[in-house]
Amino acid sequence: MEAEFARNLDALEALFSFVERFARSRPLDEATAFAVQLAVEELFTNLVRHNTGGAEQIAVRLELDGGRLLIALTDFDVDPADPAAETSPTVLLPLAERPVGGLGIHLVRSMFDSLTYEYRDRTLHVTAVKNLEDTHV
Repeated sequence: MEAEFARNLDALEALFSFVERFARSRPLDEATAFAVQLAVEELFTNLVRHNTGGAEQIAVRLELDGGRLLIALTDFDVDPADPAAETSPTVLLPLAERPVGGLGIHLVRSMFDSLTYEYRDRTLHVTAVKNLEDTHV
């Protein structure tokens, strides 16, 4: 499934409905459906909040191919950024001592087998892949 969403946080409701339709139309277990919802929300929100420039729409593609789940977001006409260079949050510190930010991406990385960022020609492609062969899908 693929759709485009307005580049603003008001689009989250439509994005959630899109993810829910995808999860219902595939044989995803509850934990996997939750991981997809969390990852899409986190990645989309980060694109909206942190990328400068940007077209009016962000493309989101969800795909289940055999035992491989793919989440792909494409942010068009954005300035260069390297979100992968950000360090992981220090989750061992008490909550009051932790710096703000980074926890969502940390969670996505922990739930998916890979999270990659590719920037070319003012377009940022973010891809998360989860291998489902060992889970009940």
